[in-house]
Amino acid sequence: MTSAAGQEPAADDDRRNGADAAGVVILGACATWSLITAAVHGGRPEGVLLAVLAVAAGYATGRIGGALLPVAAPCAGALAGIGLTVGLPRLSPGPEIFTPLGHAGASAALLALSTGAACCAAWAAETPALRLALHVLAAGVAVTAAAVGSAGGFVACVAVLLCSLAAGRVRHRGPGIAGLALSVAVTTGLTWAVAGNAVPSGLAVALEGRLTQHRIDLWHDALHMARADAALGVGPGRFGELSGTATRTLISDGKPHSAPLQQAAEQGIVGVVLLAAAFCWILYALWRTRRPTPVALTAGAALTALAAIACVGNALSFTTVSAGAGLLAGLATARPLIDGSPRHEADARRGGVAP
Repeated sequence: MTSAAGQEPAADDDRRNGADAAGVVILGACATWSLITAAVHGGRPEGVLLAVLAVAAGYATGRIGGALLPVAAPCAGALAGIGLTVGLPRLSPGPEIFTPLGHAGASAALLALSTGAACCAAWAAETPALRLALHVLAAGVAVTAAAVGSAGGFVACVAVLLCSLAAGRVRHRGPGIAGLALSVAVTTGLTWAVAGNAVPSGLAVALEGRLTQHRIDLWHDALHMARADAALGVGPGRFGELSGTATRTLISDGKPHSAPLQQAAEQGIVGVVLLAAAFCWILYALWRTRRPTPVALTAGAALTALAAIACVGNALSFTTVSAGAGLLAGLATARPLIDGSPRHEADARRGGVAP
């Protein structure tokens, strides 16, 4: 007769396989829907397809690297993120769009992901000295953000670092994962409310000072397009052509600088649902991973910071950010080849697998 202890790993493997299958279906649906909406409206789906490919490639790389080198791989990812931010501050070719509509959001997102990777490496480390050194590296990413003038990056890095340190005292990850999902939902709802002029006047004035009137005008245009064709949107890549605010701007990247509003405008309500499903899939995979709870919650905090930045910026339009998000998710959900170690088993019993 099979023991209950023997059944639990098998059941957990089934859930992990289910999460992987769900990821394949969701990413495939994102790519397919972009092609459908592009065919209907003559849009350009290449940007969406490239983002999906970057996430998938990053996730696969993270799963392999995390299995073989659970400490070195995320550490290398953190260092690569710092190097890209410092060495390539604009991250990609294109028109020079200045703060706050330019590459600042992408840099902040990349720094937040780098902080998360460094903290994941710290929690995967066996020795206290190495763990401390890697947490110092994570703090160094925040210092780097301040040094390059990324205020949003500094705030995001500090938030991720604090969440990671707090995660070390958490026994069950379920409430933490739920809290991260709720925070993204609130941020998205606030963005939508600002776009629809549904916030109190005092708050609207305060937000306008931080977001700029130009960005809010882009959001208004995106919401107008979404209401005009809620089913299919105007087609991927067509926002810049149809937005009055974008066409009146001398230098424009043709995007509304809000991922959910861009999806709503260009791919309709289905596009928004698929974007939300992709984020929920990552959170579910982190909830079910056999990695220690601090690793799962740290990665979740970094990806939540990215999602918040993407709600009010253009971060997901950069391939390096999309690939970095997939890489961190893969690293945090990989099953190291040393799963049988006593320390890992203790972490699993402490809450590494339990909701």
